[in-house]
Amino acid sequence: MFPIRDHNPSRETPFVTYALIAVNVVVFLATWPLMADERALIAFYHDWAMTPAILDPVTLITSQFLHGGLLHLAGNMLFLFIFGDNLEDEMGRLPFLAFYLASGVAAALAQALADPASTVPMVGASGAIAGVMGGYLLLFPKARVDVLIIIVVFFKVLPIPAWIVLGLWFALQVFSGASTPIDGGGVAYWAHAGGFAAGLGLSLPLFLHLGGPAFWQRTHGHPPHPEASYRVRPTSIPRAGRRR
Repeated sequence: MFPIRDHNPSRETPFVTYALIAVNVVVFLATWPLMADERALIAFYHDWAMTPAILDPVTLITSQFLHGGLLHLAGNMLFLFIFGDNLEDEMGRLPFLAFYLASGVAAALAQALADPASTVPMVGASGAIAGVMGGYLLLFPKARVDVLIIIVVFFKVLPIPAWIVLGLWFALQVFSGASTPIDGGGVAYWAHAGGFAAGLGLSLPLFLHLGGPAFWQRTHGHPPHPEASYRVRPTSIPRAGRRR
């Protein structure tokens, strides 16, 4: 299951979401040459990535803008693009930026708490984006998210409520974190789970300000504006008939 878009573009241009995507891409391109030199990359990560055994406060922020590869970057930015705009719409630009960074810090601390002696550097925006997903789940649980289902050679796009998509994602992070050794490299599952939980908690005051469950009743669990309608357009290529 791979989310590709939701059905609720934001009312206002999500400048902060776009800016965060742009900064992540620029930083990745600037650090790309280091990936050909392992020593240089290790030295760079030592200074700017979050290492639980060191826990430099500066790296709690800087590590959120570093990525370990192109697919790592692309996946994170896609999730931010899908879920960030509606949350920025409801929170406002500067509060959303503070919320995003705070979720990333909470995610890094969750990973450090899970393995405080680890000397493996942690990089990526996924903890902060997990916070965005947690906030999205709280505010818009019934928003439709188009999910690409891939089973071997079977491909299908299905609209699925956000609470199912994001709930399953969170459950997978907790299950994977509990069943995966934490004393090595790989995916920082506890950072994902911690960021998601932080996003839920940090967005709770806004949810209550909007009316709590009454907000869900007014909006039916969707962002409070008309959703977009996506249709597959028929091809313009003419069909060729059979020759007899």
